[in-house]
Amino acid sequence: MKKDLLTLLDLSSDQVKKLLERAAVLKKERKKGKVAKTLSGKTLAMVFEKPSTRTRASFDIAMYELGGHSIYLESGSSQLGRGETYFDTGRVLSRYAHGIVVRTFSQSNLEEFSRGSSMPVINGLSDLYHPCQLLTDLLTMQENKKDLSDCVVSYVGDGNNVANSWITAAILLGFTLKIATPKGYEPEAGILKKIDLKSTDNIVITSEPSEAVRDADVVNTDTWFSMGQEVSEEKKKAFAPFQVNGELLRKAKKDAIVLHCLPAHRGEEITNDVMDGPQSRVWDQAENRLHVQKAILEMYLK
Repeated sequence: MKKDLLTLLDLSSDQVKKLLERAAVLKKERKKGKVAKTLSGKTLAMVFEKPSTRTRASFDIAMYELGGHSIYLESGSSQLGRGETYFDTGRVLSRYAHGIVVRTFSQSNLEEFSRGSSMPVINGLSDLYHPCQLLTDLLTMQENKKDLSDCVVSYVGDGNNVANSWITAAILLGFTLKIATPKGYEPEAGILKKIDLKSTDNIVITSEPSEAVRDADVVNTDTWFSMGQEVSEEKKKAFAPFQVNGELLRKAKKDAIVLHCLPAHRGEEITNDVMDGPQSRVWDQAENRLHVQKAILEMYLK
């Protein structure tokens, strides 16, 4: 039976921990100049409907360094752009490749692709979830905080795919998660139905950024406008109190780290002094995409 990674909930907590352990080993080996060719002879197809820097580069380089090969397809230059269904595209590509990364708009597109594919499908980003990014964030946390279950994690900003994925991570691993969004911009209602906030001790949803950041070990944010969303002054005004700046960061623990999955709109959701400051782990986080993608590919394609 094939395995997919459409959401973090496709993994068990033990599988998440093993994947992070393997990513850490792969990172250490690469720094020593050692690269294991564990995917020699394997091919990864990457189908992208949204622009990408980190996801595309990290998967492409990961396959190369593991001894495999990748091919990149944009929807506009493939038959998806001419109306071929996601099911049929998945069915065809799985006859060629050993695994498929899909970066798309709707989670339903991804699920249809998976139904058509006989090979593993990995979510490279959808409007609902971003599991590869969250695994990267967890690795970065682990490098700095060690015991993930004891961490207090704060997410401040839009209730988008990253916020949704933080919720799934907290469900799996049990750390304390406090999410602050303006009213009307909370995480997806369907995600919140997975948890009973009244009886759940470790997940808090609030509209007060100070409450979310207070005594946090990790402070996260993301762009206020996801790809494809219209930039509006009204939304900027609503989100202005949710900017991660020096004043807000001082409410977290003194050794708190700051994460941002990038790209960042400096001066909007995060200030330069925080993003480039001593508590920032943004660039380690970006690097860790490569090591985590390697571990994911080994788990699903090997």
